[in-house]
Amino acid sequence: MTNSVFVWVEQTGGVADSITWEVMGAARQVAGALGGEVIACVLGDGVGGLAQAAIQRGADTSILVNDATLAAYRLEAYVTTLLRLVQEQQPAVFLMGASSRGRELAPYLAAKLGVGLAADCVEIGIEGGALLATRPALAGNLTAQITYPGAARPQMATLRRRVFPPPAPDAGRSGQVITASGVLAEDDIATKVVEFVDQTGEVNLADASIIVAGGRGVGGPEGFAPIRALAEALGGAVGASRATVDAGWIPYAHQIGQTGKTVQPDLYIAVGVSGAIQHLAGMKTAKVIVAINKNPEAPIFKVATYGIVGDLFEIVPALTEEFKKRLGK
Repeated sequence: MTNSVFVWVEQTGGVADSITWEVMGAARQVAGALGGEVIACVLGDGVGGLAQAAIQRGADTSILVNDATLAAYRLEAYVTTLLRLVQEQQPAVFLMGASSRGRELAPYLAAKLGVGLAADCVEIGIEGGALLATRPALAGNLTAQITYPGAARPQMATLRRRVFPPPAPDAGRSGQVITASGVLAEDDIATKVVEFVDQTGEVNLADASIIVAGGRGVGGPEGFAPIRALAEALGGAVGASRATVDAGWIPYAHQIGQTGKTVQPDLYIAVGVSGAIQHLAGMKTAKVIVAINKNPEAPIFKVATYGIVGDLFEIVPALTEEFKKRLGK
């Protein structure tokens, strides 16, 4: 066994998901506390460049598995390959991003290994030689600290997006790249990728640093027009509460909350959002929250950094015009 820290390099088409580098920054701190090294696990086809990119971002070693069966993410192929790497290298800790893929892959791998997993963590560290993970609980109203008793390794955790600062790339860093082969043959993989359909014209909520979200107070589908205008002026994304999605006013892809997406932008503007506990669970850790609501008793004001009480159909267009002037749009 070693004191190394594994990081899965999540990628699509050879481009790393930004959450990977956030995890890498956290892994460097954990490895430093353990006195071990950071090992990047790079799986894909034609992704040799990512092995070097991982070293520049903080990995000491990259294990590169270039195989046609790993060209597209498929659970069977990825978990079997990572399982073999863990069994061979015996890392102390394995960290992944809490992306949609990470939330599927990490628990499956943990079950295969017979180890525990702390999911969606917002803090990570080492205490007494073991991993100490902090994650939100009870819809974000509490935080729970997760420890790992016993000798089962690796200690696993997934880390929430936009919480851990990514290290800047350092072209001067050097490290070892170890190549390994795939595990499964194509015929052994039940899942087949038929095609990819790209969604264009929308900002990814998970990556957005600014989100303008509408709630029931917008009154209907047409009420999202000023929301979209403000989001466009700010270069942000449009979010929504579950009530508006259930009413058919906006597609589910925009839903934020316990049954939607969890976000942590730099700025979250909640427009006509009452602040139900299910919605707060998905956005209350935003760095700055601005609430706009005509009801001064709305629960959203309890978590807001700034609050504006008034008619959103007057306030939001006025904000949009002012931002356009100040931003030169």
